[in-house]
Amino acid sequence: MPLVRIDALRAGTERLEALGRAVHDALVETIGIPPGDLFQVLTDHDGVRGMLRYGDFPDIRRDDDIVFVAITLRSGRTADQKRALYRRIADLAQSYAGTEPRNVFVFLTENESIDWSFGEGIAQYARP
Repeated sequence: MPLVRIDALRAGTERLEALGRAVHDALVETIGIPPGDLFQVLTDHDGVRGMLRYGDFPDIRRDDDIVFVAITLRSGRTADQKRALYRRIADLAQSYAGTEPRNVFVFLTENESIDWSFGEGIAQYARP
């Protein structure tokens, strides 16, 4: 179960939905997440009450179409799987939402099975 958080500046509902689909489709295609395993928090920042800050590190010229994609998931994916995931997210974000790949900032946070509860106060993935 990945938990996906997407933050975008003045994206609007339609673009946020497209970005969410892009990330989910990439997760399904590249690392085998089940299609029904969909947990996302999509946030549109208006630039007044909520802002996004970014620089040009490492020599990538971004603009206000930047999208931050934070994915928390269980550890165990290979470096090649992660590279494929990043590439696919960037490609689908461009295809679905018109976001240029240079503006797609993705980071992963990995944890272990015991770190998840899907509800009911139970660690469903953890072995007793």
